[in-house]
Amino acid sequence: MADPVDLALVLAFDASASVDPREFLLILGGTAAAFRAPEVAGALPAGGMAAAATFWSGRGAQEVAVEWQAIRTEADAATFAEAIDNAPRTIRPGATALGEALRHALALLARVPFAPVRTVIDVAGDGRSNAGISAASVRDFAAAADVGINGLAILDEEPDLLAYYEAEVIAGPSAFAMAVASYDDFAVAMRRKLVREIADRGIPPRPG
Repeated sequence: MADPVDLALVLAFDASASVDPREFLLILGGTAAAFRAPEVAGALPAGGMAAAATFWSGRGAQEVAVEWQAIRTEADAATFAEAIDNAPRTIRPGATALGEALRHALALLARVPFAPVRTVIDVAGDGRSNAGISAASVRDFAAAADVGINGLAILDEEPDLLAYYEAEVIAGPSAFAMAVASYDDFAVAMRRKLVREIADRGIPPRPG
């Protein structure tokens, strides 16, 4: 029988051609720093959480970067941070297939080796989808399956990207998107985002 957790979270990071090597390192380093932050450890739910990470680019270009790990303590969060820090970018940079990324994240959630009360996809990127299936169609499927989707819109390339995330990407009654003015601000934004979504209780439990 699978161990119960309060939350299963997939972190889905843009690795498309618009994200250069420096920017990608800021995504990974900022996420690792967020998981090491006392605020994030303090927000961990009583039942713990599980997390995994994916990188995504164009159509058919998605990969699991960090497999599922249980995070119940500050030490667990630090271990996950270390895995994020050391995840290699082996995926080929290409188009921005955001719908394909969400579908890949849903498939990863379907094989989570824990029994989560809530399931959430945390997608971060710097552009609108320009390849593959539409983000909105996968968003609708996720919403029907009681999977929440939150977004971190990096405004480096598209200043109005937040509005796109709000209209086409996020899903669930407590869903939200946050704007990041530049990659240099990513660590602070990710920390705030994680605290908000880990502590959230508004997304309905999964049936059964």
